[in-house]
Amino acid sequence: MTSDTYDLPLGEGTVTASLSGCSVDVAVPPGGDPVDPHSAAAAALDDPHGPPLSAVVDPGDEVCLVVTDVTRATPDEALVGAMLDRLPVGRSAVTIVLGLGLHRPMTDAEIADGLGEYADLAVNHDPDAAVEVGRVDGVPVEVHPAVADADAVLATGMVEPHQYAGFSGGAKTVVVGAGGAPLIRHTHGPELLGQPGTRLGRVEDNPFRSFLDRAGDLAGPDFCVNVTHGPAGILAAAAGAPRAVVRDLADAAREALSVRVDGTYDAVIAGVGAPKDANLYQTSRAATYLALGAHNPVTEGGRIVIPASLPEGAGEGTGERRFRRRLADAASADGLYREMREGYEPGAQRAFVLARVLRDHEVWVTDSEHPDLVDSCLMHAADTVDDAVEPGSRVLVVPDALNTLVV
Repeated sequence: MTSDTYDLPLGEGTVTASLSGCSVDVAVPPGGDPVDPHSAAAAALDDPHGPPLSAVVDPGDEVCLVVTDVTRATPDEALVGAMLDRLPVGRSAVTIVLGLGLHRPMTDAEIADGLGEYADLAVNHDPDAAVEVGRVDGVPVEVHPAVADADAVLATGMVEPHQYAGFSGGAKTVVVGAGGAPLIRHTHGPELLGQPGTRLGRVEDNPFRSFLDRAGDLAGPDFCVNVTHGPAGILAAAAGAPRAVVRDLADAAREALSVRVDGTYDAVIAGVGAPKDANLYQTSRAATYLALGAHNPVTEGGRIVIPASLPEGAGEGTGERRFRRRLADAASADGLYREMREGYEPGAQRAFVLARVLRDHEVWVTDSEHPDLVDSCLMHAADTVDDAVEPGSRVLVVPDALNTLVV
């Protein structure tokens, strides 16, 4: 088709690309009708997968509730409120752990924004303080002390496409979000990530997801409330046993987020927006989700173009710093990929997966606050989307790349 103008997310706003002289297709998933998160969570709690919350938590129990961090757009305040309304214990018996994994701690303002009236119950996870609760395949499963000491472990979660787990949510909120380095090192290592079943959009026969679920049998959650979302907002909620919750919402997400695309394109423009375009670590997901999904729409040697604000630069957490260092120190994507196949430290896996993509495609990041950073990390910076797309290109625009399954 003849190109016109296209609005793409950038931070909390948008940026416009004209793409003059290009042939442009747009991949927009069917989406669905949004629901009120609190009402949907309440309905899910009243009809859970497995035993109800009242059978999981007893009066007098100490409860630990693990929630997602600022990198996920989970309506945690609504989900926490729906659960606390049904708990047979008071607020003083509840500790909320912020599931950071190896990401940076959340600020007081972010905690207040995410949890509202429940912010005073929250503590940031520190992976260095995690304690072992058992082992899976010889790998230590370590969790935050509040998780280890709790009589009942609950969790929120966002079931959305995930590069390794197929879809996030379920046990992942606890065993990775509130977990320690050994499990993160194993699950995000080259041996597990290199297996063919470890891929975006796949839950069944996915070794990464299977390992998380088995770790969850040791560490929790005993019960979770998760949601999934589409372009219009939160689409559905499910509650109860983690495995069943993930499979239920993954089915809903696939229906809402899948787009069939024929052939390949010279350039694919991937929209990200807040909160994922806060740093380069999270932004790079757009490139790997597209190129390593069920159907790679980028021609060999083609470009993936991502407008991203990057106010945090590469990112401030341990994983983000390791990601940046690996890319910045590398002479080439192929050399980095071959080197990292021999192993790497927890958190650096995003550099490994991105290097896999960069062997075959260029990644351009536009409109950012840190173009020099982008250029130093085996990628290319440009002022605008139009500057990053060669005239006459065949272009696919994916306005919401992290929530679109190209099939």
